[in-house]
Amino acid sequence: MDELLDPRLLRTFRTVARTLSFTRAAEELGYAQSSVTMQIQALEKATGVQLFDRLGRRIALTQSGRQLLSYADRIVQLAEEAFVAVANAVEPSGRLTISTPQTVATYRLPPVFRHYRRLYPNVQFIIHTIPDDRLVEKLGNGSIDVAVTLSEPQTTSHELVTENLIPEELLLLASPDHPLTSQRVVRLAHLEPETFLLTESGCPYRNCLERLLAENGLRLRLPMEFSSIEAIKQCVIAGMGITLLPRVAVQRELQEGQLVPLNWEHTIQISTQLVYHRDKWIFPALEKFLELCRQMIPQSENGNGHLDHMRLPATDQFY
Repeated sequence: MDELLDPRLLRTFRTVARTLSFTRAAEELGYAQSSVTMQIQALEKATGVQLFDRLGRRIALTQSGRQLLSYADRIVQLAEEAFVAVANAVEPSGRLTISTPQTVATYRLPPVFRHYRRLYPNVQFIIHTIPDDRLVEKLGNGSIDVAVTLSEPQTTSHELVTENLIPEELLLLASPDHPLTSQRVVRLAHLEPETFLLTESGCPYRNCLERLLAENGLRLRLPMEFSSIEAIKQCVIAGMGITLLPRVAVQRELQEGQLVPLNWEHTIQISTQLVYHRDKWIFPALEKFLELCRQMIPQSENGNGHLDHMRLPATDQFY
């Protein structure tokens, strides 16, 4: 049955059907006549019917041969179209599955998504949030094509390729009238009695904060946990506690004086990163996404979602 889907055999069959000669078909195809005969016999064996009547020195299509010819024409045409589409595709298409946390999806990726969609409208985005500890599994089994993460700077491993795109400054934040804003330097000991409003457990920068406190013999006092960064910001503005968030997520609130960065004695380093499996085939849609992330995210210092001051290659200008 596989022979019926073999374009090579079907091309030979079509040539014999058109020329009504094994000899002329062999000359056109550049095969030995015996090879043409063997291919036709393979098709007849696969179908269980005779495709040609042998009439002395002449041949003619049987009824079954005429039926197969119409299908052979369509199969060969589809095979040729598929080859051209895959081998010579100019514009990326298909599905691109991305894992990214809320902060990156909200404050770093919208300009990339917007620009990408204008350039490559035939690509469908599927966005997930996969915990960092499951990235190896999900990238390895193909559940996601690429991750744009927010984590401590990483180096490439034997399984994953990691590209650090831009460092992200973490700020310890409070409302303007919070008592800690009057401290010249906020030390870790000052934080122990405070109520922290934090992202969900497993968030990389929350993990960094908890590890830093634990290394100094301290722990958070009944933190409030939120799944929404916007909710955290509004509650801190209302004086309900303090928080640790990337600067990119609080630009507007800082400019308007709604949140104040505390001058604390520690820094935590994280960065926005591209992560993909070392053995991943970089198909066209993924390749263009990686290129845009490398071009645009390092230039998006203000994180405001605009491209006004970004320098992009001429080939990547908006249509």
